[in-house]
Amino acid sequence: MQPGRLAAAGASLVSHFSVGPDDVHYVCMPMFHGNAVIADWAPALAAGAGVALRARFSASRFLPDVRRFGATYFTYVGRAVQYLLATPPGPDDRVHPLRLGFGTEAGAVDAARFRERFGVPLVEGYGSSEGGAAIQRTPDTPTGAIGRAAPGTTWRSSRRTPARCAPARFSATGRLLNATEAVGELVNRGRSPFEGYWRNPEAEAARLRGGWYWTGDLFYRDADGFLYFAGRTDDRLRVDSENLAAAMIENILARWDRVAGAAVYAVPDPVAGDQVMAALALREGETFDPAAFADFLAAQSDLGTKMPPRFVRVLRELPLTATNKIHRAALRQAAFRCPDPVWWRPAPGAPYEPLTPAALDALRAEHARHGRPEAYG
Repeated sequence: MQPGRLAAAGASLVSHFSVGPDDVHYVCMPMFHGNAVIADWAPALAAGAGVALRARFSASRFLPDVRRFGATYFTYVGRAVQYLLATPPGPDDRVHPLRLGFGTEAGAVDAARFRERFGVPLVEGYGSSEGGAAIQRTPDTPTGAIGRAAPGTTWRSSRRTPARCAPARFSATGRLLNATEAVGELVNRGRSPFEGYWRNPEAEAARLRGGWYWTGDLFYRDADGFLYFAGRTDDRLRVDSENLAAAMIENILARWDRVAGAAVYAVPDPVAGDQVMAALALREGETFDPAAFADFLAAQSDLGTKMPPRFVRVLRELPLTATNKIHRAALRQAAFRCPDPVWWRPAPGAPYEPLTPAALDALRAEHARHGRPEAYG
C-alpha cells in the first residue's frame, strides 16, 4: 500500500469519527490485516491518539483490556461481536470508556444487542483492503445498510455474465423479494488505487477483469441507492436454481435467542446445485431444541422458502481464521461428516431429526448414484 493512500484513509476516519489525541485505540485484530492498519492504527497515528495492542482477540479479556488501557475506540471484522455478546453478562458491562466500534459484518441484530448491553454504537463500514472500492456512509443511512457506493461503482450479477443488477424490492415486512436479480458483486468501473498483488499475477488478473476492479463482495441496493452487505462471492449458494447469499440467512439465524454464532454454507445436493447447511454455536447453557428451532424459522417473515437449512451442525465454537472470520472452507470440507451432532430434515418442512449413521449412509449412496461429491473441498 502506498503511504499516501494509508495517510488519506487515516485522516478521513479522524474527521469522520472526531478522533483526538485523548483517544485510545484498542487493536485486537492482527496487524497483518488491513482492518488493524487502515481502520485502527492509521487514524490513531494521524490524530496522535494512543494505541493498545493485544496479541490475539479474546472475548473474555475484551472489557478488562478496555478498562485497563482506557480504550475509547475499537475495530472488528467477522464474528468478533457475536463472541463478545456470548460472554456472560455482568452488572458493570457499561462501566468503560468506549464510545465507538467500527467494522464490518456484525449484522443489524447483533449491533442492536451490542448497543443495548454495552452502551456502545457500532458503525458498519466497507472498503476493500486493496483500496479498489469503497462505500460511503452518510447520516441518513438506514439501519442494516452500509451506505452509498462511491462514484464509478456499480454491482454486477456474476463474473461470467456481468449484467447490471436490478434494484432490490422489499415486502411490507422488509423481506428481500428479488434476491436472484438484486444480489451481485460490487465492481469499481472508475479509477482505482489498487496497486496489485506482490508476485501473484493470477490473483491480480482475477481481481482486475475487463479493466474493472471486482471486489469479491456481494451487495444489494435499495431504491434510494443504499447498499446492503450480502456476503462473499464464495459464499453464494444455488438452491433449486435460486441464488442465495449466506450472510442474509445468517442475519436471520442470529435472531434466535439461543444462538451465539451462526455460519451458513453450501453442501452439494445429491442431484444438482446446493443445499443449505448451518453451523450453530449456542449460548452458554443452551441446548439445541429441534422443534423450537423449526418454530423460530417458521416465524421469520423474511426467510424465503429456499433459505431454511436442511442440515444443522451444533458445535461449541465456530472455527475462525486468524482475522476472526468464519473458516468456511473447513466447514464446507467437513459438511455433514463431522464429529459434532448434526440434525437434518429428510424432506422440506419435515421435523428436524438426528442424522443417524443409517441416514448418513443413505445420503452417501444417493450422492454416489448421481456422481455428486459429498462435500466441497
